[in-house]
Amino acid sequence: MYFSSLRIVSGSSMALLHYSKETSYLLPPNNEDWEEKGIPDFVYGQKELIVEGIQWPRNAPSALDIPTRFDSALCSAWRQRVELGLFRYRLGELQTQTLPGAVGFVAQLNVERGVQRRRPQNIKSVRQAFDPEQFNFNKIRPGEVLFRLHRKPNDCRAVQQEDILVIINVSPLEWGHVLLVPEPTLGLPQRLLPGVLRAGLETVLLSSHPGFRVGFNSLGGLASVNHLHLHGYYLAHRLPVEGAPSEALDPGGHLYLLQAVPAPGFLFYTSGPGPDLEALISRVCRATDYLTDHEIAHNLFVTRGAPPGKASTSTILTGVRVILWARKSNFGIKKGEAFNVALCELAGHLPVKTYQDFSSLTEEAALALIQDCLLPPAQADEIQEALVALMAQEEL
Repeated sequence: MYFSSLRIVSGSSMALLHYSKETSYLLPPNNEDWEEKGIPDFVYGQKELIVEGIQWPRNAPSALDIPTRFDSALCSAWRQRVELGLFRYRLGELQTQTLPGAVGFVAQLNVERGVQRRRPQNIKSVRQAFDPEQFNFNKIRPGEVLFRLHRKPNDCRAVQQEDILVIINVSPLEWGHVLLVPEPTLGLPQRLLPGVLRAGLETVLLSSHPGFRVGFNSLGGLASVNHLHLHGYYLAHRLPVEGAPSEALDPGGHLYLLQAVPAPGFLFYTSGPGPDLEALISRVCRATDYLTDHEIAHNLFVTRGAPPGKASTSTILTGVRVILWARKSNFGIKKGEAFNVALCELAGHLPVKTYQDFSSLTEEAALALIQDCLLPPAQADEIQEALVALMAQEEL
C-alpha cells in the first residue's frame, strides 16, 4: 500500500509529499483488533538526526520533497486517526493571520479547541504529586497511541533512552499535534526529566519540516494533565523566537537572555546531537528543577533556529533553540480571554478561541495578555541570578 500527498499542514501552502510502503503504524480496520495489534515501535539511530540543510522555503506555495521516515510515520498514522474519528473534533483549515507589528505574532482561529478540550485538572502546586484517580494517559483508548519511540539498542554513541509513547492530542492545536509520554504506568508527575526532554529534542531533529516544534507546560503553567508529557506539532509559519537576538548571561556561553520577543526568556542552544546536546539537556533540567523546587511555574519551547547573538532573518535553521520562561502561576483556564498563555503563545503562536477575538486582536492586546502572566521584575532578576549561578557550577 502506498501513501501519497501526505499533507503535514491542513490547508497550508506547505505540503509534505511522500510515497511509502510503511503500513505498520496504521490500525487494523476492525477496532476490536486494535488492542491485540499492540504498539508498533519506531526505532531510530543517530544518523537519522538532521542538523544541516533545514530551511524555510523562500517562495510559496512549496513542498518538502524529502520528508523523513519520522514525518511519514507520524503523519500517516495521525491522518488515519482523523479518519477514524478518534479526535474530539475534526481539525479543518485554520484561519491564520500574522498580526501587524514588530513582533510577528501568528494568530489562528481554533474555536473547537476552545470549546471541546478536556477540562483542566484541579492543580494547586507546581510540585503536585501524580493522582491515579484523575485522568491520565493510562486511561486513553488503544487507538490513540501512534507508536513507541526509542533509540536503536546498538547505537553506542547515544545515551540510552527510555521508550516514549507518541499519542494523539485529541484536542489538537494544529496538524500532527501529538504528546510524547514516557512509560505511562510509572505515574510520573508533570515535572521535566532528561529522558523525555532528550526525546523532544531528537524528534525535532528527526523531522525535515522546519515548523515541527516541541514544548512543555509545567503545573501552574497551564499543563492540564498532571502526567509527564511534552507537546509536538507542525506549524507552517516562522515564529519570532527562531531568530530573535539574545545576550550571553554567563562567561561560558551556556545561558542567554532572549530579547525582542513576546516575553523575555532564557535561551539554550545546540548545533546538533552528541555531547553538546547532552550538556544542554543537563543544563535545562537543572534550571527547571530549580523552578519547580521553588514553586515557579514555567513553559518551555523547542524549535529549530539561529545561533545566539544578533537578530537573524535567515531562512536557514542551523541548530536547535530551547527557550525557557518563568512566569506567574495560573491554576486553571481563564475564561473570557482571547487566548491562554502557555508554551506556544509565549513563542508567538496564538490559538484564538472566538471569531470576534480573532478578527479584532492586535499586537498591543496580545502583548498585554502575555505580559500579565510574567513575573515582577525583581523576582525575574532573582531567578536570572540563580540560573546563572547554576550554570557557573558546571564550570567548577
